[in-house]
Amino acid sequence: MPEAASAHAGAIDQVIYLVHYLMFVLFVGWGIFFAYVLVRFRQRRNPKASYTGVKSHVSQWLEISVAVIEGVLLVGFSIPLWAQRVDRIPPVSQSTLVRVVAQQFAWNVWYPGADGVFGKQDLSLVDEATNPLGLDRSDPAAKDDITLINQIHIPVNKPAIIHLSSKDVIHSFSLPHMRIKQDVIPGMRIPVWFQPTITTAEMRRQKGQEDFNYEIACAQLCGNSHYSMHGFLTVDTPEEYAAWMEQEAERVKGSGEDDWAQ
Repeated sequence: MPEAASAHAGAIDQVIYLVHYLMFVLFVGWGIFFAYVLVRFRQRRNPKASYTGVKSHVSQWLEISVAVIEGVLLVGFSIPLWAQRVDRIPPVSQSTLVRVVAQQFAWNVWYPGADGVFGKQDLSLVDEATNPLGLDRSDPAAKDDITLINQIHIPVNKPAIIHLSSKDVIHSFSLPHMRIKQDVIPGMRIPVWFQPTITTAEMRRQKGQEDFNYEIACAQLCGNSHYSMHGFLTVDTPEEYAAWMEQEAERVKGSGEDDWAQ
């Protein structure tokens, strides 16, 4: 597993480890049983078939035990964790809000700007070279909106809510270090959220890699260039994030339109 860098990553890892422990025990147990059966019931020792069958209930109790353990994993760990991740989305006022629109083969990233309101979209304005989101800059709410490609910036220790949608086929938004993975379905806007706990700079120091970046990956085969659909997540300090947002706002204001290729 890559290094955990979000508040909920530990709980996700715990469930993964418990499931794999159970799988390992089952693998070893069934392997031993298979070897025993090969030796105990070999043809030379049992030249005639016995139609009496096994009278012991050991296998039945083992199957019940496995079912109980699986039930505990599901009810005691997986469902509560799923409910927390899906149903308990933090308030927008306390979070960083981002929209990510997937397409073959890129992640279009959209911030609402200083006013906190996303501008209008118009399909007739879509231009893959200059305006892939079809953002209507004549809308007052859209004038300060920031759009990027394959780049997401968020502040550390603050919940980030990312609304996912797709322009074409099914994609899967994956942030391995944040333990986030969500299918992106055409015609739906699906929210995911997490709280990063380690900045990109801190992770670079921990790993001793100056060029390290959190990766944004597509975990669903989405076409012949699926391999190239990746981006980068930058986790900043609050001061770095504020400076970055100010810089992007100046870029949008100075250019008169979003330079989506930045």
